[in-house]
Amino acid sequence: MTRAFVFPGQGAQTIGMGRDLAEAYPEARAVFDEVDAALGEKLSGLIWEGEIETLTLTRNAQPALMAASLAAMAALKAEGVAVTAADFVAGHSLGEYSALCAAGALSLADTARLLRLRGEAMQAAVPAGEGAMAAILGLDFDTVSEVAVEAAQGQVCEAANDNDPAQVVLSGHTAAVERAAEIAKARGAKRALLLPVSAPFHCALMQPAADVMADALSRVDLSAPVTPLVGNVIARAESSAMIIRNNLVDQVTGRVRWRESVAWMAAEGVTDFYEVGAGKALSGMIKRIERSATTAPVGKPDDVRAAAAAING
Repeated sequence: MTRAFVFPGQGAQTIGMGRDLAEAYPEARAVFDEVDAALGEKLSGLIWEGEIETLTLTRNAQPALMAASLAAMAALKAEGVAVTAADFVAGHSLGEYSALCAAGALSLADTARLLRLRGEAMQAAVPAGEGAMAAILGLDFDTVSEVAVEAAQGQVCEAANDNDPAQVVLSGHTAAVERAAEIAKARGAKRALLLPVSAPFHCALMQPAADVMADALSRVDLSAPVTPLVGNVIARAESSAMIIRNNLVDQVTGRVRWRESVAWMAAEGVTDFYEVGAGKALSGMIKRIERSATTAPVGKPDDVRAAAAAING
């Protein structure tokens, strides 16, 4: 039996996430305190008592979700479970930063500042209204890729997230993504949903944000993770700090290859996936990718104790 710790991305945020962990574990509370200090503001107050619309802003959601994930990891560690109890770590989009921080490759303060910058840069890369994303349900990746090519018509329309066998997210210019949604329906998609996002993530329109992150990542201390990272853009494990640094830049414009990443881990023998942080979205995707996989949330004190009992045997 081998296991992976996986870390959620944007969309999993909720008001109150991580608060019960902070109340139950001083180590988890310390994570939120350190993130607040690194950002020079009370992000924890927004996470626990703010408005969901403000928390959902990309500049807030990215460091907030990371804080919730790292608080859960701190609680696990307090229960005797280190990140090295997993054979691999992986994260969905911003969750890759959470995974790297959990695996000791980035400091918590640097991770918080990088994600704040990443969120702001991604938001600023495309003027409001010019970009969109749509989730295409019920068509496989190859079919959705064909739809994207057909819909582009000289604009950007790309597969941004290959989430699971029946969910692919498109990203690009608003008109092109809207065309793609209609084409996908005609091709037999069960649903084609425009997503309530503020920018078209993980496509060529994000190049200005990739340039910002290339500069920021070149100046930050990034070391080899103690547990190998299964990277979004390569869908396999990597431990070289230099390669991971480059992949994090490519990830801004590149496709999140989540389906392939989970399939790769399963092929390497991973049977148990622990979703560390807010929500259960990744668990649902994992079960659709690898039906024999066991998934478990690690976002609340009871979850932490259950996971620790299972891992510690």
